[in-house]
Amino acid sequence: MEHREDQSNHLGRAVRLLEIPAGPAGAAALLPPLADALAGVGAALALAPAGTDDYAERIRRAVGFANDSTPTVVDPDIALVLSTSGSLGHPKGVLLPAAALLASAHATHEFLDGPGSWLLAVPVTSVAGVQVLVRSLVAQTEPVTLSSIGGGGGGFDPAEFADKVWALDPSLPAYCSLVPTQIARILEHPAATSALQGFDAVLIGGARLPETIAVKLDDAYVQWYSTYGMTETSGGMFYNGTALDGAHVRLIDVDESGAGRIVLDGPMIARGYLNDHQASALAFSEGAHLTSDLGRIVEGRLEVIGRLDDVVQVGGINVALAAIEEILQRHCKEVAVLAEPDDTWGSAITAYVCEPQMPADEYLAEVEAILGRAARPRSVVVVPSIPHSPNGKPDRDALRRTPNPNLAPASDDAALRQ
Repeated sequence: MEHREDQSNHLGRAVRLLEIPAGPAGAAALLPPLADALAGVGAALALAPAGTDDYAERIRRAVGFANDSTPTVVDPDIALVLSTSGSLGHPKGVLLPAAALLASAHATHEFLDGPGSWLLAVPVTSVAGVQVLVRSLVAQTEPVTLSSIGGGGGGFDPAEFADKVWALDPSLPAYCSLVPTQIARILEHPAATSALQGFDAVLIGGARLPETIAVKLDDAYVQWYSTYGMTETSGGMFYNGTALDGAHVRLIDVDESGAGRIVLDGPMIARGYLNDHQASALAFSEGAHLTSDLGRIVEGRLEVIGRLDDVVQVGGINVALAAIEEILQRHCKEVAVLAEPDDTWGSAITAYVCEPQMPADEYLAEVEAILGRAARPRSVVVVPSIPHSPNGKPDRDALRRTPNPNLAPASDDAALRQ
């Protein structure tokens, strides 16, 4: 694991870059310096995947280690500089105090059955992977790590997942964090599904969980929790809509349906963004994080509707892209829906679908029937798979570079005028 360290620490805490290789070796090498960083010993850590590809370079730049960067120094209580996902191509470095990371870990244990034995199946350069390590340090256990984390080992392998479960400590509760694409592959593999059923808790985050997958999990009697949180909140703050201990939510700019912009507060909140005072001022205020998500509170539970930038206008009508995805997911293996600016109608919607089970006209008609004509995608692109960043989120930037043969008919302009 290569590292570079800034030496200019007279104004605060120096930052050390760790370029982490894929697989168990990278996770194991990170544990000792992470323990030191959380204890306030030595430098803060900036985490990036090892490699020379564009993704790794974007992450290094976000955490302050571009080739032309100046030495990075942070407040003494910052333990980690961790990148946001970068799925939109512009990741930011998030300043995470040790107290915030530990508060999240303790709150997770409080919500679940206490400290446990963790299977690590997501990259440790993501907040989900980091939290598996932090929780393991708190529990004084060694995580069991898959070879695929960080992009190694040829990708996620359900068979390896099933095998590695046997290495977990049987005297402790068994936990894991997964993304929806991993869950979908596990449910197609009988041995992996059986292994999943043995966990005391399966945390699912990183992207919206399709309703069809949720039904399959329930039918398999899996103890699962849909988590809501982000790098700026040290990981999940809400499990199945219920706040972890110390976490609070309020909504602003609430509309007539009760939906509003989500504001999160609690001891898990980050300090801001590295070297970006303007973005920090817009996203953080008095210890709270102003998210880019839209939600509502139903019977005391937080219901996340989608990102604010995923609600677009088509012909003056608001359209939620996540709602389109939810419908298309019923008829395709994977789906991602994107919108681009359109001079005439405000936005042009494109659906990227993998292994559709029926002709495009049929599932587009269903979208129109449920959500209205404005929500019907202008075009459909059939792809062999939806590209994902190493942390499991759909790579929207890569999708936008996919050739678009415009397989679906354009929206009926006259219908939108009515």
